[in-house]
Amino acid sequence: MTALTVLIIRHAEKPGEAWAGPGLTQLGEVNKKSLVLRGWERAGAWAALFGGGHGGADYPTPNHIYAANPNVEGSRRAHETIIPLAARLGFPPVTRFAVGEEAAMAAEVAHLAGVVLISWEHKRIGEALLPELTRGQAGPALPARWDSARYDVVLRLDRAAPGALWRVRQLFPRLLSGDSAQPMV
Repeated sequence: MTALTVLIIRHAEKPGEAWAGPGLTQLGEVNKKSLVLRGWERAGAWAALFGGGHGGADYPTPNHIYAANPNVEGSRRAHETIIPLAARLGFPPVTRFAVGEEAAMAAEVAHLAGVVLISWEHKRIGEALLPELTRGQAGPALPARWDSARYDVVLRLDRAAPGALWRVRQLFPRLLSGDSAQPMV
């Protein structure tokens, strides 16, 4: 079976935005490059949705999880967002690709089969990851950029076989208060 489903999420909420409080590591240590409490809530909600069978057919359980390398200069948030899901599923995420290495990651993901979940930095999703993964395919559900205020969207890409066109959908699980069902453009 060579079908591939790719689920893309933006890292969860960060300091300095609408949600109060400092960034905190998984151990509760203050770190400005980590998630705020609201972000850790969302990380747990993603784990329940994708790892607990609560999402139905739209939100399948991933066979592979990718997140930006947390040890490279920059944010830890993409990795922190999937820590609860990886723990629930019992396998480690792939974190060998850093922000800026989207082409290499997309090339690897494109050769997989099954379900892949990617947690990434929102600007690089639109600028680099989507163009690399879809090879420039356009479509109405494929946003030109990831809205900087949106942490609540799942971008789902389905491909029947290598080389086939992607079917793209924006999904809105509305896991936390204030989440929206409005598509990104």
